[in-house]
Amino acid sequence: MVEAIEFSRASSKIDLAQILKLQQENLPDKLTSEEKRNEGFVTVVHSYKMLKQLNGKCAHFIAKYNHCVVGYALAMHPYFKDKIEVLKPMFKILDKVLANTNYMVMGQICIDKDFRRQGIFKQLYKEMSMALKTDFNCIVTEVDATNKRSLGAHFSIGFINIKTYKTNQQEWVLLKLQL
Repeated sequence: MVEAIEFSRASSKIDLAQILKLQQENLPDKLTSEEKRNEGFVTVVHSYKMLKQLNGKCAHFIAKYNHCVVGYALAMHPYFKDKIEVLKPMFKILDKVLANTNYMVMGQICIDKDFRRQGIFKQLYKEMSMALKTDFNCIVTEVDATNKRSLGAHFSIGFINIKTYKTNQQEWVLLKLQL
């Protein structure tokens, strides 16, 4: 089925709305404990307005099947480091550990349940890497330390742990993929 998946950049209101729908379906409070453990989850909730602003600076990466978004990787330019409250601690650390490094943040990645384990996660990062490598040195992201599925997936494609930290009783793993 992967050959029927189309990879592109988010370019319409429909793309953004479908990203938000998929995000909502994968928030921790919508999943069972077993689903969170086995399938992973997303943490940050974006408004349409913020998603559109992020997309205007650097278009998000999406996977579509039959014109429907079945996967996404959100691009979050450091320009927005003061715009999303839950991500401010991450940017504070990035300013220290990646000082003088030109990086892009992958703000969230999610694959529809029916399309997992088909290579979409890996391909989204491949698309993102190819598009960003001329302007950025690396892609960084952070993963909730309890999200073992997501951590394993990120390590499997070459991300390395650059820092683990705690904020607001939550442990985060800060990851980097060199471009």
